[in-house]
Amino acid sequence: MSILVRLLAWALAIGLVALPVVAVLNGWIAGDRWPMRKLEVHGPFQQVSAEEVRAVVLPQVKSGFFAVRMEPIRDSLAKLPWVERVEVRKRWPDQLVVSLTEHKAFARWGRDKLLSGHAQVFTAPGSPDLSKLPQLEGPDGRAAEVIALYNQVQPMFAGSGRQVEGVSLSERDSWTVHLNDGVDVVIGRTDPKERLRRFARLIPQIANARQGSTLLRADLRYTNGFTLTWNDPAPAKPAGPKHPAPNGTAKPPAHTASNDTQKQQAHT
Repeated sequence: MSILVRLLAWALAIGLVALPVVAVLNGWIAGDRWPMRKLEVHGPFQQVSAEEVRAVVLPQVKSGFFAVRMEPIRDSLAKLPWVERVEVRKRWPDQLVVSLTEHKAFARWGRDKLLSGHAQVFTAPGSPDLSKLPQLEGPDGRAAEVIALYNQVQPMFAGSGRQVEGVSLSERDSWTVHLNDGVDVVIGRTDPKERLRRFARLIPQIANARQGSTLLRADLRYTNGFTLTWNDPAPAKPAGPKHPAPNGTAKPPAHTASNDTQKQQAHT
């Protein structure tokens, strides 16, 4: 019986010592004795402002130094637009230090998203004008592949004075490259880089072959060649009669053909 009493006494003593500690750590008591007085924020602050960070952090540090939890603060800051990575730590006796890294937009992704150079897809409502960024498209999980192909094919057209404005990867794994002069180059699934390299060498000759015509599309999904789609300008409209017809009514104008889109197959 004495042993049981001793055990109960020890348990009670430990409880009396531990309970205040637990209460302080959870902010139940004495929160005003060790308040968080300082907030130190580090970051580039090009897209995210220090005021936005403070608005998220301050409501979560009212319970005192020991009761402040890092994970909820970190999760809340990570939800801010443009935030890529967040670090939060406490510094005794009354300081909270926040360090954040912003996304750097590498390209527009799909209709309303952005893509960082690390192939991270993110949204940024109210972002500044980013129309000069390349337009990339594809499944989110394959963003790294799209970036890689864009970087590989960009130099291929430098000699012809053209630039790659975008790269698309369809759900069926078909690649398309979009040039700044409006030409869509359909590559298909197989050897996209090699097919595009062969075509890029020939495009100056192709463009000079049909003066006055505009190249709209090139389909490279052939083993030994490719198909070109041109937009030929409409012929000049013939002049109407200078004098009215004898009956006093003008003759109807001659028929004018609309722009003619033609296809031409070439071989490599």
